[in-house]
Amino acid sequence: MNKEELESNFEAKMFRLYEDAKRLGYKANDFLGMVRKLGGVAAAKKLLAKEKFIQEGIIKLYELKRLDLSVEASVLKPEYKDLFTEAELATAQKRLKELNYNFPLQLPTKN
Repeated sequence: MNKEELESNFEAKMFRLYEDAKRLGYKANDFLGMVRKLGGVAAAKKLLAKEKFIQEGIIKLYELKRLDLSVEASVLKPEYKDLFTEAELATAQKRLKELNYNFPLQLPTKN
């Protein structure tokens, strides 16, 4: 899969995250607007670049016990890691660890 296809898949995932959260009663309209305006990857990078950790979205997902729907959990998925820098991945991992996220077991992928 080339980079354009990977970015397109990631953006579709961001829209699915919004829809999944909406079904739980959380309408992340600011997030949706950001993804529509910037695209999925750029929106994720912008959120990861924010110095302030306590962001409304991730806290709401924490309260719903659905951190798996967070941007942070999404960027750490093996299929999307190549879209982000090591620093961005470290930020995502740090934020999730601080919220005691149970990381799913990542099985090695075949190349």
